[in-house]
This record gives sequence, C-alpha cells and structure tokens, in this order.
Amino acid sequence: MILIGQYDSSFVRRVGIALTLYDIPFEHRPWSVFGDADKIAALNPLTRVPTLVLDDGEVLVDSYTMLDHLDSLVPAEKAMHPRSGPARRQSLKVTALASGLADKAVSLFYEKRLHDAASPVWEERCLQQMRGTLAALEADRAGRDGPFWFGDRIGHADIAVAASIRHMADSHPELGGLEDYLALAAHCAAMEALPVFRQISQPFIPPT
Repeated sequence: MILIGQYDSSFVRRVGIALTLYDIPFEHRPWSVFGDADKIAALNPLTRVPTLVLDDGEVLVDSYTMLDHLDSLVPAEKAMHPRSGPARRQSLKVTALASGLADKAVSLFYEKRLHDAASPVWEERCLQQMRGTLAALEADRAGRDGPFWFGDRIGHADIAVAASIRHMADSHPELGGLEDYLALAAHCAAMEALPVFRQISQPFIPPT
C-alpha cells in the first residue's frame, strides 16, 4: 500500500498509526496538497490527503473508508473499532467528535491564513464548536477507567483524539493548552509517549 500525505495532518497520521499497529507494510509518500497538488489529483480528484493506494491499484480517498478497510483485514478481536453493537457506536461517536474537532481546526486555520482579516462570526463559531467538542470529549474520557478510552487495548478513538488535539495545538498555539481538560491532557500525553506515535509524527508545516 501507498499512504500519501504528511503526518502533520491528523487524518494522515491516524491512518499511518493504524497501518503500523496492524503491521501492514506500506510506503509513505509525504506529498503536500499545495506543493504536490497535481500528483495527488492524478490519484484523488478531491486533491486531498490522506489518499491510500491499495496493493491492487484501487485508490481510497477518505480516512473513514481507509480505516474501515484496514479493520476488515484483521480478525475481529484485533480490530480497533468493534464490529457491531453499542460498543461500535460509542467508538465511532468519539472518533467522529475528534474528526470534527480536526475539521474545525483546519477550517479556522485557513480562515485566518487566506484572508486579510478573519470573519469574526466564523471564527467565533469555529471556536465555540471546538470548545464544545473538547468539553464533550473531556466528560466522556473522565468518566472512564483504564489506560485507553475503551478498556485495556488501543482503539481508533484513542488515536483520533490524540492526533486531532496534537494538530489543533500545533496549528493554533494561540488557543493555549489543555489546562481545562485534565482527562484529555493525560490521555494525549500517554498516547504521544507510545513508540508508534513517536514514529508516525512530524512537526506542523504551515502551507505556503
């Protein structure tokens, strides 16, 4: 497989971490949607990352589909989303909240970078959504025991939350840290200390 995109994207990083944890061999091409747009567009007409090229040449164009495919390649007991039932819905919900947080962080970043003056209405809306999502994730994580979100084994929810918050912190240092979200702070610190998180990582590179 070929994973395209830079690891300062939480979505690319999530797929890279999953591939590594599943011990699935892959080639990483750290292409940028700005500097390498033509190369990415030739594979993914959305010109976005991650883009994943499977061994048979099929191209997956969004991270949800990629992770779902990777889960299908491993036994049910090793999959990082449960296969069905309430446990799957809970895992998907936390992952969706983390993904939404990352989306809002990206949206706010481009609003500030691509305009001479950011829209105060849009900026405040994004900030409210981000704060609300952080509060919801904090309450959920604080109500759970164990080293990981759903017990004693890492899952996609763990990865998504840590990767999204890392991206938010790197791309918006002006927002401050997680002083008001102690459970999330502890969770992210524990995840970032894992070897796979240190391996699949890069400093944030603002697009030019």
